[in-house]
Amino acid sequence: MTQLFDSPSANVPSPNLQSPAPAAESRLWIRNPLAAFTANGLDASGGLVVSGGKIVEVLGAGQAPSAPCGQTFDAGSHVVLPGLINTHHHFYQTLTRAWGPVANAPLFPWLQNLYPVWARLTPRDLELAATVALAELLLSGCTTAADHHYLFPAGMEDAIDVEIGAVRRLGMRATLTRGSMTLGEDDGGLPPQSTVQTPEAVLADSERLIREYHQRGDGAVIQIALAPCSPFSVTKEIMAESAALADRHDVRLHTHLAETLDEEQFCVETFGLRTVDYLDSVGWLTDRTWLGHGIHFSDAEIARLGAAGTAVAHCPTSNMRLASGTARVLELEEAGVPVGLGVDGSASNDASNMILEARQALYLQRLRYGAHVPVERALGWATRGSAAVLGRPDLGQLAPGMQADLALFRLDELRFSGSHDPLAALLLCAADRADRVMVGGEWRVVDGQIPGLDVAGLVAEHSAAARRLVNG
Repeated sequence: MTQLFDSPSANVPSPNLQSPAPAAESRLWIRNPLAAFTANGLDASGGLVVSGGKIVEVLGAGQAPSAPCGQTFDAGSHVVLPGLINTHHHFYQTLTRAWGPVANAPLFPWLQNLYPVWARLTPRDLELAATVALAELLLSGCTTAADHHYLFPAGMEDAIDVEIGAVRRLGMRATLTRGSMTLGEDDGGLPPQSTVQTPEAVLADSERLIREYHQRGDGAVIQIALAPCSPFSVTKEIMAESAALADRHDVRLHTHLAETLDEEQFCVETFGLRTVDYLDSVGWLTDRTWLGHGIHFSDAEIARLGAAGTAVAHCPTSNMRLASGTARVLELEEAGVPVGLGVDGSASNDASNMILEARQALYLQRLRYGAHVPVERALGWATRGSAAVLGRPDLGQLAPGMQADLALFRLDELRFSGSHDPLAALLLCAADRADRVMVGGEWRVVDGQIPGLDVAGLVAEHSAAARRLVNG
């Protein structure tokens, strides 16, 4: 079994950091970036001051810190962004990327072919899959990730605990959603019975996870949300009971909704309701809820979602891969719906790269609305928008008091040669890897690498697990 990390800490000193005297105040000045996107209109051309895991100053052009800084990082070759935030993923699916039998299938056949494969998942498989997904995200500039795990076959009862271990080892933040499937094939649902749990088991484990792991307030590292999978894999009863439990414990709710027209037809035939009516009928039409995909809504339904403050995780690559449709993001936002970005599972993306997802979102929305959709709006979906979707007002912006979660990109590769606007170049020239990433004031990516992570060993064991899984 591969030891994934060479050392327990992902923190290593950077050769670019100068530390004058041990007695100097523990403040870091990230100085004079090539460009900065603050997600709020503040000018950060002079850089940022980080202390105690937070941003304590945002400096305009020519400004210097208000007090001495013990460390300085010259960001003159870097574009600085708030750490990117992924609002919808399925970590375990990194084991079934680009699998031939579903390479050209829409959602329902795609799921029906994959469910029996996923039912063979083991705890070590999930640990490897989650580590791969999180490492990919981190290297793409992502500092916070939401995962929707709904597969709990026999032996996988502690799946969320496994994911928490992976998140902690990589030094990231996560909203881990305790998913569920309670409507199997025998009762008219899509998933096989081996992947279905009883409502009692689902609710008991949900309460355990909230009690043991959920953190509240600014700087939270691990948060738990409740996430019955989809209308075609859970009963109305577990949806309603999950909503009541979330209200009782003040945690968030997540599910797939309005992803395909097949799903809409299923809701009408099974429940006698369209998707938003169904959501309302089970107590989910609230500002506690965020929805994966949210593509097929009428004008009236968009207005209802906006009035309720229900959020949407836009997943452009997955939506294109499965030919599910194009979310009406600008209209959702205009109606008051918080919108963020999600890479979705790595069996329908098939990657875990947030900066590329922002590029896809920009282009897909331009295809719908026109070339006037600005680069900055897409970057906003990946940062401040995604933070709002997850209910994290402490993340997603460069501003005093915000968590020091940062992504720094260099523009010195061949693909950027001849580019002029550094922010536009990130998306238009297809940046795909951050040079440095900071989470809570700690460097988690240095010179494009995750310190201490044995990538070659991880790839070897993960690839072997993937082969075993699909071969049965």
